[in-house]
Amino acid sequence: MPKKNQPCCRFPLEPFRYYQHGKRGVNLDGCVEVDAAYYGLPPGWIGREVNVQWDELYVRILDPQNGLLLREHVRQKRGWYRIKKEDRPQHMPLQVSQLLWRAGRAGSHIGTLCHLIYSQLGEAGIRRILGVLSLAKKFGTAAVEDACAAALEMGVHEYRFVRRYLERAPQLTLRQVDPLIRELVHYRDLINLRTQEPEDEPH
Repeated sequence: MPKKNQPCCRFPLEPFRYYQHGKRGVNLDGCVEVDAAYYGLPPGWIGREVNVQWDELYVRILDPQNGLLLREHVRQKRGWYRIKKEDRPQHMPLQVSQLLWRAGRAGSHIGTLCHLIYSQLGEAGIRRILGVLSLAKKFGTAAVEDACAAALEMGVHEYRFVRRYLERAPQLTLRQVDPLIRELVHYRDLINLRTQEPEDEPH
């Protein structure tokens, strides 16, 4: 028992949380990136910079002007998203519309695939659309157009399929019969299996 008039030692109920700090730009998908995972903000922050704090359990996004907490999210796995339902835009943002317009200008199959990716995944598909467009710089627009045509024919609306198609056999056309085509069909099935994630965590 503590002596009379001697203060009693008290410990906090929860351990003190040590955050890492940084600044992040808000991307076209309305998210900031922390360790290759993505965390959403309220609408209206695309293209702006925010303050971010994170530890092993949480990511906190702060208004850089007044320090107010905009969002706090549970940490996600690499490649996964955390977006609150109320933060999903009711209408397609102008920047996204411009991105899809660019995809359509690059090629009809490229544009169709990118529209399908966005319609299926929403904000989480924007990085995949950017990935498809970046492949055109590496492999050429014509090759990416053929790869997107193959993806559409097989019903695989996935950036990873297009990338793998180009890396493995950029010279093939849809009319050629090759063991790789059968391999890609199996790869399609694997993608479909692994992309069955909860709605707010598409990947």
